[in-house]
Amino acid sequence: MKIGIVGLPNVGKSTLFNALTNNYGADAQNFPFCTIEPNVGLVNVNDPRLEKIREAVNGAKIIPANCEFTDIAGIVKGASEWEWMGNKFLANIREADAILQVVRIFESSDITHVHGVVNPKDDIEVINMELIIADIESLTKKIAWDAKKARSDKDIAAKLVTLEKALEILEAWALVSSGDWKEDEIIHLHDSHLLTNKKFVYACNVSEDMMDASQDELKAIIGVSDSNTQVVPVCAKLEEDMIEMSPEEKKEFLDDMGLISTGLDNVIKASYDALGLQYYFTAGEQEVRAWTVKKGASAPQAAGVIHTDFEKGFIKADVVTATDIIENSWWSWAKEAWKVRLEWKQYIVQDGDVMLFKFNN
Repeated sequence: MKIGIVGLPNVGKSTLFNALTNNYGADAQNFPFCTIEPNVGLVNVNDPRLEKIREAVNGAKIIPANCEFTDIAGIVKGASEWEWMGNKFLANIREADAILQVVRIFESSDITHVHGVVNPKDDIEVINMELIIADIESLTKKIAWDAKKARSDKDIAAKLVTLEKALEILEAWALVSSGDWKEDEIIHLHDSHLLTNKKFVYACNVSEDMMDASQDELKAIIGVSDSNTQVVPVCAKLEEDMIEMSPEEKKEFLDDMGLISTGLDNVIKASYDALGLQYYFTAGEQEVRAWTVKKGASAPQAAGVIHTDFEKGFIKADVVTATDIIENSWWSWAKEAWKVRLEWKQYIVQDGDVMLFKFNN
């Protein structure tokens, strides 16, 4: 999973990236275009169930799921037209599976806003307009190119209809992802790699006193109405301040603030949800590990994430929920308590399943 972090300059993108990657690898300074080359970091997904499962099965180590975050340079109005810089930024975004747009909510006289005033709705509009303009340009060229081939190729002709529909949406200044798309159209669009067809997650960079703001409150502030869009509050500076805290200190700090989890954990979870991802566990004495799969994946497909041979030779799987194996403290005891199920090829994996695959070599 690759997540591109975008936003205007000085909204807290690099500070958030530093906190996500738990180091100070990204240069976070108070001036536009501080980040030119993208910073890339692999981020572990924090799930307290991993350690509890490890204790239950006496595992030697844990291996969490992870995702890749890319801190992309701040985008300003007109960036899509700047060949020397803007196009490079847009190319970095194009490589991402989803877009994490950092939106500045907090007020601070110490940190300059590129527009001189904090206005989340306007900030989002600037970013989205640049992505739309870039997509219009690339899609117009692609339609002109495919139109020549469509006369003799029915598949390209069908794809062309989808692309023209997407162009109409863009020319109405809307994101392609906002359209109503059929299954075959979704495939056509995927091959076109449009910026505005990606899943969006909005990370609202708030002050400490707004960390408990609800999703509905934040959506009203930033002007996002889509019920399926993930909006998460995060105080990037606060998260960065917690980098050097021990797990015990961090927990005590969160308890004092009345928070259950950090904003970063919520950002990662929202990114997973936006892409329709979940993870299951494998657990044994050597290791306890989380594996990422698409929601709706079958048991053989889940096995294939570990190794393609596991999917090809899949026979069946022992399955127990994370809660049940934690409460029963061992595979065999969970079986004695009738908590372990035998599942076959048609089984749809659920988030938090602990699975033991059986397959032919």
